[in-house]
Amino acid sequence: MTTVRTPVPPPLPVRQRTEIPSGGLSPMLSRLAAERATGVLMRDGGMIHLCDGHVVYAESPATPGLDALLMARGAIDEDGWREAIAHSGGRRLVGRFLVDSGRIGQGALELCHLGALYDAAYFVLGPSSAPARFRYGDAHWLGPVRPVQVAAVERETLRRRDLLHSIWPDPAADEAPLVRTGSTPGPEGPRVSPRQGEVLDRVDGVRTAADISRELGRPAFHTLVDVRRLAAAGVLSPRATVTAPPRPAAPPHVPAAAPRRPPAAPRVAVTAPRRPLAAPALPDPVGVGVPLPAPATVPAAELSPFTDPHITLLKRLRDALEAL
Repeated sequence: MTTVRTPVPPPLPVRQRTEIPSGGLSPMLSRLAAERATGVLMRDGGMIHLCDGHVVYAESPATPGLDALLMARGAIDEDGWREAIAHSGGRRLVGRFLVDSGRIGQGALELCHLGALYDAAYFVLGPSSAPARFRYGDAHWLGPVRPVQVAAVERETLRRRDLLHSIWPDPAADEAPLVRTGSTPGPEGPRVSPRQGEVLDRVDGVRTAADISRELGRPAFHTLVDVRRLAAAGVLSPRATVTAPPRPAAPPHVPAAAPRRPPAAPRVAVTAPRRPLAAPALPDPVGVGVPLPAPATVPAAELSPFTDPHITLLKRLRDALEAL
């Protein structure tokens, strides 16, 4: 008897569990979950609604809401949605009204609700430098459908980040307007699936991934997966922002200077030449008719600054009288 040994099949791959950093993606959200708080957490990317510390809904401007997803799948029309809001929005039981009125099944509502919740939470819990705020006591109009633990929401957000990074590590195409590149899909070019083709047909240099997801009625994260794969294949890329050349800086304002007058010529003192001192005419002191010799004129250069000319004249007169 021959024994036949069946080969042992290889072990199935096990997905690595993404570790949540200490403190969570949002320390405030982790603290609110521990407090079992009820209200709405507002961040830069959107809002997360809590009830007893569990996430009951999330919304973001980057994603279609639950109403858009339900209408895109034909689960409900616009009139039915408006009726549900008008009837049960004030009581915050819109989800219960949709199920009880037979407009949608419980399973379909939960599936769409979780898809919208995780889709918006990915953007709400994205990196942000803006401070978060929490408003206590505000319950969401949808009401409880399928609450999710905060740790599960954070773990799914990290898993989606890792998936996008593994497809194409450059996140520039996530928010920028998209343009086509030179690569053309076809037999010889990159292969594009029908789902990716619907995304590529709406790339016009103006629409972003969020615009395309709203137009198609798909979750925004699913559109990001297609966009990253098309970017990795070289089919599309983010539009380069064209910045205007900087204007030359205006020269500093310098007030016009007043016309300068020509400098005045220096004043030169003009003095008349000094005449030599002449001796005054003297009378005959003794009456003998002998004229007195005129005193010699003393040049101004010979006069000492400390000699009085009158004293010199009197001395010469005295000498003339003594000579008689």
